[in-house]
Amino acid sequence: MKSSNKIKILIIDDEADILFTIQEICSIAGYETLTATNGKEGYELCKLHQPNLAIVDYHMPGWSGLITVKQIREIDTTASILVLTVDERQEVSDRFIEIGATDFAIKPIKAPDLIARINVNLKINEMQKKIVETRKSAFVDKGISPSTLKIICDFLKLQKENLTVEEITNGVGLAYQTVHRYVQYLLENEKLEVIPAYGQLGRPKNKYKLLE
Repeated sequence: MKSSNKIKILIIDDEADILFTIQEICSIAGYETLTATNGKEGYELCKLHQPNLAIVDYHMPGWSGLITVKQIREIDTTASILVLTVDERQEVSDRFIEIGATDFAIKPIKAPDLIARINVNLKINEMQKKIVETRKSAFVDKGISPSTLKIICDFLKLQKENLTVEEITNGVGLAYQTVHRYVQYLLENEKLEVIPAYGQLGRPKNKYKLLE
């Protein structure tokens, strides 16, 4: 049980200026914040306070972001985990999502973008808690979160036109890397139809349609 109904955000980053900046942004937005300068300290705070969202830096001494995310997910199946990094490689994002992260953001991130990303991940947290309350697993095959998957699928159901990954990204407010991972999952499970968009210079850009 959480000791307070107020939303709690745990920020884990070894760079003091980034830690302070994110804390200020969260505080201005009205969220209660907890801070840690390394993964192990953040893990202990997570055990004690059960935050709604953990914002985790990738490159840290001691426990890396990967270790930190994995350890947090083992003790909390409902908290959203937003990873911050300068590394834009899709394989890095995929690895984080496989072990339980819900989203992925590239540094530096502007305050309005961070707040928007936080709000989406808090919505995922609410949905995760409802799933757990109904005794369903919070994470399924390959680390895919049903809550994040539902947000993407619900958005696609409302669309009258086929969309690219970039357009889906803009619509749901998650990172491109995150959306790309879930699109691949839906394709693997034959839930999406790929529709090449021709008529432009260069290679056709795939668009996607959710199958009934």
